[in-house]
Amino acid sequence: MEQNSVIVIAAVVVVVVVALVAWLGMRRHRTQRLEQLFGPEYDRTVGALGQRGKAEKELEARAKRVEELHLHPLAPAQRDGFQGRWLTTQAGFVDSPPAAVAQADELVAEVMRARGYPVAEFEQQAADLSVDHARFVDNYRRAHALAGTARDGQASTEDLRQAMVHYRELFEDLLEVAEPELQPA
Repeated sequence: MEQNSVIVIAAVVVVVVVALVAWLGMRRHRTQRLEQLFGPEYDRTVGALGQRGKAEKELEARAKRVEELHLHPLAPAQRDGFQGRWLTTQAGFVDSPPAAVAQADELVAEVMRARGYPVAEFEQQAADLSVDHARFVDNYRRAHALAGTARDGQASTEDLRQAMVHYRELFEDLLEVAEPELQPA
């Protein structure tokens, strides 16, 4: 009877160890998946929330929210119209950098709206963008902050130039056309 107790205890210990190893493996996989999807935004979110677990829940909630938005690419005519407006905005930088940055900020918001993103509150916009445009969201935050300092008359021309570069990067990524699907022969 004593031998049976030892076997049962050993079996329970093995099951607990296997479960712990599986749990740690799933957690590591989750972290790697989120780091890959969100890039630098992963580290920013961990830093902002102070705990990896909270940050990962937040990032997964963002991904789920964006999945439910039913985002869509722009029609070619829309895309062409936005590209033309961007060229006009960019050319306006020479005469009035603060006005061009304000127009770039609004133009990015319009493209987002046309793609299906809600654009009511900036931090939510940035969070939503972080799911599919993670490489650009940090610079988008910087550009938006610089647009605010420009409204207050506190931004240098170099700051405004940098804001335009950041807006352009996100703008181009938002306009990007999906690769056409190959049709079976």
